[in-house]
Amino acid sequence: MTSENKEKEKSAVLVLGCPQVPVQTGIALYLISALRKKGIKTTIAGNRAARTLVEVSDPERHYVGEVMDIDRYIGEIAEKKRDFDYHFIFIHNDAGVSYAATVQAITGKTVVALIYGEHFQEIAGTIGFPCEKIAAKAVHNPMPLKNKLDEALPWVVSNL
Repeated sequence: MTSENKEKEKSAVLVLGCPQVPVQTGIALYLISALRKKGIKTTIAGNRAARTLVEVSDPERHYVGEVMDIDRYIGEIAEKKRDFDYHFIFIHNDAGVSYAATVQAITGKTVVALIYGEHFQEIAGTIGFPCEKIAAKAVHNPMPLKNKLDEALPWVVSNL
């Protein structure tokens, strides 16, 4: 790959929180696949449980590339050691909202908030910072969030 092509390669980070809601891992792997098809290199940032679930779900690393601790990710973007074109934050509780707000404040970039779970509407209503929201009631069945993601992803990737 030439340096010119490498400069044009886009990157995305998927920020995973506590995997309490079952759809998180499946949607993360699905999103990695969709982003790769668009030529976007992906990184997973998450807590130990979330990272382990993703790595166990893809032991041959067909989809999963780099995986890092969520605190390391926050530190590296705060210190300007890393930069990503897209920040997809998985949100099902207040901690996810806090991470998304932190990332948006540090980077100044638009984050994409993937909001899911039993109380997705209430959680979405607490977000008061600029972001793109993709929200659906998805707890055990990933299809409502997958369908919303399929609708929004072409726009997100071409406009952010």
